[in-house]
Amino acid sequence: MLTVSAYGMKAAGQPLEPLTIDRRDVGPHDVLIEIRYAGICHSDIHTIREEWGPIQFPQVVGHEIVGEVTEVGSEVTKHAVGDRVGVGCMVNSCGECDECRAGNEHYCLNGNVGTYASVDVDGTITQGGYSTHVVVDEGFVLRVPKEIPYEAAAPLLCAGITTYSPLHRFGAGAGKKVAVVGMGGLGHMAVKFAAAMGADVTVLSRTASKKDDAIAFGASRHVATGEEGAVAALRGEFDLIINTVSAPLDIDAYLRTLRPEGALVNVGLPPEALPIHVSSLIGGGKTFAGSAIGSIGETQEMLDFSAEHGIAPEIELISADRINEAYERVVASDVRYRFVIDTATL
Repeated sequence: MLTVSAYGMKAAGQPLEPLTIDRRDVGPHDVLIEIRYAGICHSDIHTIREEWGPIQFPQVVGHEIVGEVTEVGSEVTKHAVGDRVGVGCMVNSCGECDECRAGNEHYCLNGNVGTYASVDVDGTITQGGYSTHVVVDEGFVLRVPKEIPYEAAAPLLCAGITTYSPLHRFGAGAGKKVAVVGMGGLGHMAVKFAAAMGADVTVLSRTASKKDDAIAFGASRHVATGEEGAVAALRGEFDLIINTVSAPLDIDAYLRTLRPEGALVNVGLPPEALPIHVSSLIGGGKTFAGSAIGSIGETQEMLDFSAEHGIAPEIELISADRINEAYERVVASDVRYRFVIDTATL
């Protein structure tokens, strides 16, 4: 066992604080990573505050991880000491079900192993990236191209793949009109990816406060949806809508902004059920879909695409002693656009 420094919650309802956790010994197929940077995702906050259900404490979260390989197992072939690598939202899966064999580990029929707050292969509870080191099976470790700024790479492992995957799957590209609802940590990445794919991008945001950023990130238009009649005026405009908002929306109103056979894809996860009239789908043969992350293969594809097109998240780098403050700012939507922890400060 390797005992490492971390930042987490010792018991429910407490602030996050320094602590130590144990990492398993490096097995034949494992990689030991010295973590350099860890992104803060809103999912971290939901999980550790038990807003998505009870978890076991102590708990360290963080599933946007980049660092360097410092040790490899005897049978590792994909990575070597010194490699710059990343770890996202999952660290293992059964490897045997139909989805795993098809390369869709994120759809594992037996449930993939989350990077934190999940039961690992050895029966322990996984602990995340707000720490100095992590041990991960080589099959769930990604290569981070040198073209991506080191400190900005971490959020690609969640916010990046979460938005890249549905854009890729639903055919965003030249000749397509794509709308992005909300422009936070997820939304700003969706704008950058969709624009790089060649789509004509519109940002749909409640106010005009981020209009200049939207245009700078590649959008051709910004619409303040809080203005009366703004959404209704977009009837039949878009081929694809990526909804990044984790709050209730009038889904029927947004479906009306789609062209026939268009798709609205939710990547935000609101706590309440979203009402929808089926007639909003049937009339134009439209699709209302959901999407989470992507497979390991698609995540590597996203990283390579980011390197090729010069795409990186907009970040605010913080020290570990500012994590609690950062959580409050994330909840208040007071970040442009992703907090990243410098793990050297642990």
